[in-house]
Amino acid sequence: MRGLPQATVKTMALERFKDRYEAGRELARSLSRYAHRPGVWVLGLPRGGVPVAYEVACALGAPLEVLIVRKLGVPGHEELAMGAIAPGGVRVLNQELLEQLEIEPQRLEQVERREQVELERRLQAYRGQRPFPDLSGKTVILVDDGLATGASMRAAVLAVRAMKPARIVVAVPVAPPDTCEALLELADEVKVLRQPEPFRAVGLWYEHFPQTSDEEVRDLLHRCEKG
Repeated sequence: MRGLPQATVKTMALERFKDRYEAGRELARSLSRYAHRPGVWVLGLPRGGVPVAYEVACALGAPLEVLIVRKLGVPGHEELAMGAIAPGGVRVLNQELLEQLEIEPQRLEQVERREQVELERRLQAYRGQRPFPDLSGKTVILVDDGLATGASMRAAVLAVRAMKPARIVVAVPVAPPDTCEALLELADEVKVLRQPEPFRAVGLWYEHFPQTSDEEVRDLLHRCEKG
């Protein structure tokens, strides 16, 4: 391996996760100090973050809930986040990217309106009339299956921060180092199992990475309710 750039060597040394459930079990082991402690809640970001969060919640003996966050994707390149929205009017924007790509305000508003509709649909699909838990004074562990720009997780942290928890922990299986560092400015703790360079995309760090369905999310939430 002589002659390879340091970042390449580091990336090649990291193993991929089999699937989201395996990643969740490994992530739970890194969070063991929160196991069976009163006042701990696990919040998964649908859809892909919920299978990971389910394994974390089961291992820690903590209740599971969902926090709906919607990425604002760049038109034509939707995988690239120019921002994100969350319940309670939370809106996070990547101003540097917006300026770099010269995204006009009306284009941003169109994307935001569309994602707001989907956010409300998912709220109804996953939560119905069930009230959101009181997180005041609680320890909240926010879980996703991975982060790229981190826009969605930043929106999630801001939404939860408004609920006045005692502590916010961001926990994900994989994310690039710069995203982890940026989140440390908002969250009380950031737990990431893999920080590859170069990063490229979340799905590359899983052997099996199918799209999570609404039905799977509802099933996992129901399993946790049954205990």
